Amino acid sequence: MIYTLTTNPAIDINFFSKTFEPSVVNRTEDAKYSPNGKGINVSLILKHYGIPSVALGFFGGFTGKYIVEELSKRDVKTIPIWVNEPTRINIFINDEKNEFKFVNEGPFVSIEAQSELINIIKGLRDCKYLVISGSLPKGIEEDYYCEIFQICQEKSIEVILDISSKKLKELLKYNPLLIKPNDEEVEAIFGYRINNEKDVKFVVKKLYEMGARNILLTMGEHGLYFYDGYKLYYCDAPRIKLLSSACAGDSSLAAFLSEWLFKGDLEFALKKASATGANVAESQGLGTLENVKDYVKILNVKEVK
Repeated sequence: MIYTLTTNPAIDINFFSKTFEPSVVNRTEDAKYSPNGKGINVSLILKHYGIPSVALGFFGGFTGKYIVEELSKRDVKTIPIWVNEPTRINIFINDEKNEFKFVNEGPFVSIEAQSELINIIKGLRDCKYLVISGSLPKGIEEDYYCEIFQICQEKSIEVILDISSKKLKELLKYNPLLIKPNDEEVEAIFGYRINNEKDVKFVVKKLYEMGARNILLTMGEHGLYFYDGYKLYYCDAPRIKLLSSACAGDSSLAAFLSEWLFKGDLEFALKKASATGANVAESQGLGTLENVKDYVKILNVKEVK
């Protein structure tokens, strides 16, 4: 069983506004409310592709209750750890030319709640994979990641990491099964700027040497790369009209895992990841994923020598 961990979930509100002016009433339209958070997105996309998972996370207030209820409606099992402050709300506004992102900090998570999650992970009997995604909320220090990793090693749980924290560099010593940075995170965390394919080859080899056993490097409209320590593969990306980049990386990861972990077809896993990420990026929230099959047909995977 795959478990996902979202320590700082959110309700995402996506809407359009033809105006974006100060000190006036800007009328919005087509608002979409979505249960969100990087690990939650992974669980939702896995569910779409027929892979069950369990979502772990900290939830609070009416907003936290909404997310848990929505996940239940979508047949995603959740083990919530309840906190006192409401789960955050993030706002994404599109004016047909630009996307404006307003991402909130999130609630305070007490030591008691943190301990509750640790005890839950210790007690899991069917967890084979744990996907840790997203940011940490107030109250949680980054050493919390190390505590979780140590438990996972004791329980032989494979960890998949998708975090933008600089702690990622240190966490590679635990040899995660897979990491999924994007090119901006590689520069911010490791100090390597990616300008061309030569840079990609250098970066993935460095991350492998540091401890990551597999690397899925996403680069938006420029496609994605996968490296397993032996071979480097590239998959291009379909051309789309970008609506919102939120959720696209999480969706790519989930689509990749749905094939790579269970069916072993790497080429199709990469095509599915690229197609899913693109379809989400041209949609509000996760969208309907109705274009994935068509995009998969036009994508190409090559081994990079």
